[in-house]
Amino acid sequence: MRHAFARLALLAAGALPGLSAQAHRPWLLPSATLVDGPAPVVSIDAAISEDLFEFDSFPLPLETLQVTAPDGSAVAPDTRVEAKRRLSFDVKLAQKGTFRFSGVTDVAMASWKSGGETKRWRGAPAALAKALPADAQDLQLSRQLARTETFVSNETPGPVAAVIAGEGLELQPLTGPTDLSVGDSSRFLVLLDGKPYANADVTLIRGGNRYRYRMGELALKTDAAGEFGVAWPEAGRWWLGIRHDGRPPGGAAPAADGAPARRESYSATFEVLPR
Repeated sequence: MRHAFARLALLAAGALPGLSAQAHRPWLLPSATLVDGPAPVVSIDAAISEDLFEFDSFPLPLETLQVTAPDGSAVAPDTRVEAKRRLSFDVKLAQKGTFRFSGVTDVAMASWKSGGETKRWRGAPAALAKALPADAQDLQLSRQLARTETFVSNETPGPVAAVIAGEGLELQPLTGPTDLSVGDSSRFLVLLDGKPYANADVTLIRGGNRYRYRMGELALKTDAAGEFGVAWPEAGRWWLGIRHDGRPPGGAAPAADGAPARRESYSATFEVLPR
């Protein structure tokens, strides 16, 4: 239980744009973002780390793993192995086009005092009400909804199937998210609870900080339609992070009394090759 709470705290903090280089960030890292051949297989590593794409902290807790084929159908992973610092799985890419890989964590957490002792609980949001005792004191509730993604194309990069859950932060590529080179431009739509998220802060950070003295970081914002664009300036693996802390843009009132404080985050990995 202690390790589960620690991982979730890191997952929530890791996707916060503007944090220092030592922040923990969640990511999915594919063995390749463009594959071909008669029976291609891609391997995905899932982790949370201080140095991007280095295995220095925890495996990413993929409570819900979704693989979406180019036609919008669901694909089942082949194997899944969890080590101390990473979780890995393989997927066969039977269709031509671009696949979406999504790790979703939706969890409620509560702490309270009962009989002079501090109690903690973690579980599905739907089970929260039954888990709380009637005599709970100093009750603190929170809900973490985190989505971590990456994209892989089989032979022909193409449009990504729009699979909109309608809750939390989601990203829809408006241009191909794979087969990217330095100087290419990409455009994305950010959704919050299924609606365009205007004026959202978006952070892009290039991996490989271990081998250089500066952060390759871009700070962007979505426009009134919830869209943003990026012209990829350097080759490498890039991490994208977006967050929402339960308050609408502009700092309006938080959730109603008695409701868990919501914190949503989104992150994705992209690969940019030299031109």
